[in-house]
Amino acid sequence: MSVSQLGLLSYLNQLLTPELFEDYAPNGLQIEGKSELKRLAFAVSATQDSLTKALAWGADGLTVHHGVFWKHHGAKPVIGPWGERLKLAIRHELNLFAYHLPLDAHPEVGNAAALARALGMSQLQPFAVTKRQPLGIKGKLSAPVSARALREEIQHLLAHPVILASRDEGREIQTVGIITGGANNEWVRAQEDGLDAYLTGEISEYNWHDAREAGIHYFAGGHHATERPGIICLMQKVKSAFPDLEVTFIDSENPA
Repeated sequence: MSVSQLGLLSYLNQLLTPELFEDYAPNGLQIEGKSELKRLAFAVSATQDSLTKALAWGADGLTVHHGVFWKHHGAKPVIGPWGERLKLAIRHELNLFAYHLPLDAHPEVGNAAALARALGMSQLQPFAVTKRQPLGIKGKLSAPVSARALREEIQHLLAHPVILASRDEGREIQTVGIITGGANNEWVRAQEDGLDAYLTGEISEYNWHDAREAGIHYFAGGHHATERPGIICLMQKVKSAFPDLEVTFIDSENPA
């Protein structure tokens, strides 16, 4: 049994509502491939590595958080390493589906929501609403825990080192705001909402000082690592909706 490309695209668009977001990239079907799909791979990013592994597995499509087109790229020649990504997909008629902010924000399969549930958080609410859409999730931990202990828990969960900017690592935390990936400057949203802590993927030199001085516990768990949970949740959701579709997750090496 196969799934039609248009049927899968319709399902993903209804679930993730990309039309509600002003994004930095086109969401949905970025590269058109085969009209019918039997195997669908999932990955955080559409790279030569993930595309090659998807094709080796026999995928008819690849669904990612980070696609191949970004507005800041502008018009550019299809050459070099980036061009090879496009040629890999087009040459093999591989459908490429990409959802950026819609996957960050989704209350069920979103990156932040999936990470919050994995940490046992409750009372989840939209966080950092921008242009009428949230960028992440905020909520409460099941019990107060020290910043030091929470860092250890996040490191274990993500299998990735976590940078903690804190004036007092022994101080207890209960409320956390989460925006995964490269949202390092959005820690101020946690301060504005009166939260104890902020969890994202990246941290800049000045964020370390600014967050500590403001009294926020800032956790940076890696851009790639913090954005694995959502795409895996999306894969499981798609599998439930299309039981005959074979799915797999491709985890490319990326310590950033």
